[in-house]
Amino acid sequence: MEQTGRPTSRMGRAALAGKGAAGMTAASDAASRAGRAALAALLALACVLAVSLAVPPTSALAMSTNKATARPNEDGGNGVIGGEDTRLTWEGTVGGSEEVTSITLTLPGDASFDGSTTRITVLDGLSRTSISGEATAAGASIRVSFDDPIPADSLVRLEITNMRFPTAGGDYQVTGAYTTSAGGTADLDAAPAISIIANTPLQAAVNWLDQQEWVAAWNSVPFLGMFLKPQLLLTSFASLFPGWLVCLGIVLACYPFAIVLGLSFAMLKVSRRKALRAVAICYINILRGTPLFLQIYIMFFGLPMVGINIDNNVLGVIVMAVNSSAYLAEIFRAGIQSIPQGQYEAAASLGMNGFQTMTSIILPQTVRRVIPTVTSDFITSYKDTSLLSSVGVMELMMFSKNLTTTTGNITPYMAAAIYYLIVTLPLIKIVGIIESNIARSERGGGPRPRRRAGDAASQGSSEPDRAPASSAGIPRAEAAKGAPATGVLAALSAPFVTHPTVELGGVADGE
Repeated sequence: MEQTGRPTSRMGRAALAGKGAAGMTAASDAASRAGRAALAALLALACVLAVSLAVPPTSALAMSTNKATARPNEDGGNGVIGGEDTRLTWEGTVGGSEEVTSITLTLPGDASFDGSTTRITVLDGLSRTSISGEATAAGASIRVSFDDPIPADSLVRLEITNMRFPTAGGDYQVTGAYTTSAGGTADLDAAPAISIIANTPLQAAVNWLDQQEWVAAWNSVPFLGMFLKPQLLLTSFASLFPGWLVCLGIVLACYPFAIVLGLSFAMLKVSRRKALRAVAICYINILRGTPLFLQIYIMFFGLPMVGINIDNNVLGVIVMAVNSSAYLAEIFRAGIQSIPQGQYEAAASLGMNGFQTMTSIILPQTVRRVIPTVTSDFITSYKDTSLLSSVGVMELMMFSKNLTTTTGNITPYMAAAIYYLIVTLPLIKIVGIIESNIARSERGGGPRPRRRAGDAASQGSSEPDRAPASSAGIPRAEAAKGAPATGVLAALSAPFVTHPTVELGGVADGE
């Protein structure tokens, strides 16, 4: 057993010795790799140092732009008008380790800094630094030189009063450059764009009014300044004009349909059939018995609930046409029934049927009689379009309400009233002229017909030779049927035309 154990222990010692030699070899290899890695790191660091020495260092940005704003100069608004005096406020921050000795601000176009005054404010943290300077304006640019350099990390604010932006309007950025204490010059960052309103002739007129002493005295009276401010009245006319066009467009588009509907239901109401009369009576009484404001709400809010979506302007035309047709139906019905019964009997004696009597005899006379009343109803419909503003239709009243809310002044409503009067007053005058002409015609004092000289000379010889239409074999009914359409047009247009009186030997008008 002992002999067997010795060789075994000798073999173990040999194995241990082999393992120790392998471990020493591995350690040697690891050390070699670590040395190579360290050498590579040293070489990389050397390369970085070489590159850094080869490239010149860049200096930090000495000044950055924070913002640029302009004070509103629009009368009654918050916009900036080009070509008019305003105040530009520019702010920037001095950074890095440099100091700034001058700043130049530049604007494009026909902007001008001439005649402006500049205020310099420098803040170091929360404390104000007293630094003065000199501003030199040259058209669209201004250079501000500081008596002492502005230190790093300071806030610079330049307030330039009585400068003017370009008159064309648009979005403009303030650019420029700065100079450091080391003598270097660099460009400033472009400031955020400032929106400028174009200086139109209207704005020029408003600015002219601002400079008038009598305007200042007028506006000093509280009532006049609140209800009739000249500057705001002038701008309101321009702002409300699109709404006025919408208002006119709605009433002019709806009224032809209203006339057709009204005349149709008037004919139904004078019909001999009870069912037709019942339909007309229900239609007319319901529409005349409910407010237009309620009808507008029913149409504008009720139809979308059942899936019917119509453009607001088109729906406004429909509502106004339906409402006006009920009133026009009564007007036409009264006009038809005002024609004497003898007119019907005379037409029947000529052999005319009911349709011929109505279209050739009754309706021309009816239209002439109802023209003043129809014109008055047109004026009412034109004014009633203001109710559409309650449902979002951008017409005259909607524009004036928005402008009044913005300005806090009642003058836009007064401008809207003037727009209404521009249409209503001439129409009222026209109605008076038509009524006087119709009344004069009813009294027999209308225009006398013209007679040619040849007819007057042959009057004596031709009168005995004339024969009635029936002796020539032409029935009077046929003669009436063949009357030219110009006769109907002449009858309808007679109230609008003033003819000269021709002396025929009788008694002249007014005698």
